[in-house]
Amino acid sequence: MAEKMIENNRVSVIGEIVSEFSFSHEVFGEGFYMVDLSVNRLSEQADVIPLMVSERLMDVHKDLRGSTIEAVGQFRSYNRHEGVKNRLMLSVFAREIRFLDEFTDYTRTNQIFLDGYICKPPIYRKTPLGREIADLLLAVNRPYGKSDYIPCISWGRNARFASGFTVGTRVRIWGRVQSREYTKSSARQSVKRGWHTRFLSASWNAARSRINKFSYDFLTENIRNICIISYIVLECVL
Repeated sequence: MAEKMIENNRVSVIGEIVSEFSFSHEVFGEGFYMVDLSVNRLSEQADVIPLMVSERLMDVHKDLRGSTIEAVGQFRSYNRHEGVKNRLMLSVFAREIRFLDEFTDYTRTNQIFLDGYICKPPIYRKTPLGREIADLLLAVNRPYGKSDYIPCISWGRNARFASGFTVGTRVRIWGRVQSREYTKSSARQSVKRGWHTRFLSASWNAARSRINKFSYDFLTENIRNICIISYIVLECVL
């Protein structure tokens, strides 16, 4: 059952470590650390993707900046409380790590598959340039009754189609994770910098299905305030 759950959330990224390790948390004596991975695109731009790794997979006490690795795992989320607000934190949870001496095939550096359920009515909107967008929120189940909640965006005609999804619709997505630096203004702080994460070139297969019991009460109207946002471009598969 656990292996079947893992199959519904798969990520593979290849890139260069560009930060030192920072401690995240500990579970039954096993420490987990965060590190940034720079993943090149075909366009010669790079995406910086947050990676969570166990101290048992690699030496987190070394400065490994400049090392090229392949990380295989899952795209995870957790809810971090910040005063009266909640922030949805997203990262790649590494299950396997492999060091690479050299890598040039950028067509397979960044791949993701998700199989989950729409758990919030989609929001259809247009950008200032008139581009159509639909915000989606996907719940991907984990073993032991847990779920990851991943905000996504579809574009163009797929946005119009995805805007008709109802809560409980099962969606399968293939794509890649991307990031971009942004500047955000707020009432308390004039400028913030962070990273958006997006899924691109994804295809889906939707079917009505019952959602497993999970809680997503923490997903408030302030979904734009999360530090990492996931985007999806859908290719319809009927």
